[in-house]
Amino acid sequence: MPEENSGAQPRLRYRSVLFICAANTARSIMAEYIMKRELEARGLHERVTVRSAGIAPYARDGSLVSLDTRITLREDGIDISDEAKSTALRRHPEMLEEADLILAMTEKQAADLRANFLRDSERPIYTLREFAGGKGDVEDPWLEGIEVWIACREEIKRMLPIVIDRMLLDSPANSSSEQPV
Repeated sequence: MPEENSGAQPRLRYRSVLFICAANTARSIMAEYIMKRELEARGLHERVTVRSAGIAPYARDGSLVSLDTRITLREDGIDISDEAKSTALRRHPEMLEEADLILAMTEKQAADLRANFLRDSERPIYTLREFAGGKGDVEDPWLEGIEVWIACREEIKRMLPIVIDRMLLDSPANSSSEQPV
């Protein structure tokens, strides 16, 4: 059921977003924190829950978020705790049920979600690029130089305003044929 429009508050199509990447130590963490900042700038941070998790077999609950991720975010004004930890989706499948919008960093991760976590579900799963109107994957900067990490962050930053616009019921980015969750 769509949220009622109260005053100047935009109506939301999605109220809970889950970002998925391999280990939840880089891309999905960047997307989570950048989206939280963007939502706060738009006054929507109290109305949308944003979380992230890792889907790879090697994803572990409690792994430290990559130092490169923390540095890359800090250079952009987002300071996450040095103790920030990852979440393994296989240990927290309820996160999928709690999410209105599921965004994977790669097409393979989206396919893995459909095959291994949501086999009988009709719930839509998108890649971040797909939901933002593009194609392809957000490549993993792991084991690359800081320039690659910064490029990854900037790519995510470019897409998230489009994603948030698509989350709004009254956005021009939404076609009348899309149905709210």
